[in-house]
Amino acid sequence: MGFDENKETGEKSEAVNHANEEHNKSEGEPLSRQVSESSIYATEEEEDEVGSKIQLGPQCTLKEHLEKDKDDESLRRWKEQLLGSVDVNNVAEILDPEVKITSLSIVSPDRDDIVLPIPENGNPKGLWFTLKEGSHYRLKFTFQVSNNIVSGLKYTNTVWKTGVKVDSSKEMLGTFSPQAEPYTHEMPEETTPSGLFARGSYSARSKFLDDDNKCYLEINYTFDIRKEWA
Repeated sequence: MGFDENKETGEKSEAVNHANEEHNKSEGEPLSRQVSESSIYATEEEEDEVGSKIQLGPQCTLKEHLEKDKDDESLRRWKEQLLGSVDVNNVAEILDPEVKITSLSIVSPDRDDIVLPIPENGNPKGLWFTLKEGSHYRLKFTFQVSNNIVSGLKYTNTVWKTGVKVDSSKEMLGTFSPQAEPYTHEMPEETTPSGLFARGSYSARSKFLDDDNKCYLEINYTFDIRKEWA
């Protein structure tokens, strides 16, 4: 759910693609400009698998977290600040944290918030939402953390149009302790591209993952960019 037409990474990728094309021409290999979404998804999954091989050390329960380095005053205070009002005596000793995304919405000064329904299987049926070209908007979501501390929670989003990747973004959300009240996060403001070539239908994939590459929610969806809000 993100666009940035002037990303430096995009400029670099264009330069690399141009160099690859010149190399292929010199080798006499045919060039193909048709890229299927399935092949792009496969490449993305391979990248995720590489990231999942990073070893971050053994997990600990909340009680074990507090017991570790308890003689270090600065660490003890940091842990107490992170845990806040959590009563560790009433928390089950479960290693794996649980994160549940409870709401997703698109916030724009031009209109009322667009509340997005979250299907259980992560695949909304049909068109999920419509954005007005040239509009300013933010993605806002709430989530609950239970069982244990979730470390390095992040949001990733990749967008394709006619099978070609046009945008990819990642937002680090942070580390969160379990609590009864939901957390709320609002993404940086973005601007929808405009013009004849920007309008149309897009497919996208959004994920919420942690440092262990555990995915708490994956949404595969389609959306439109039109002259006006739907």
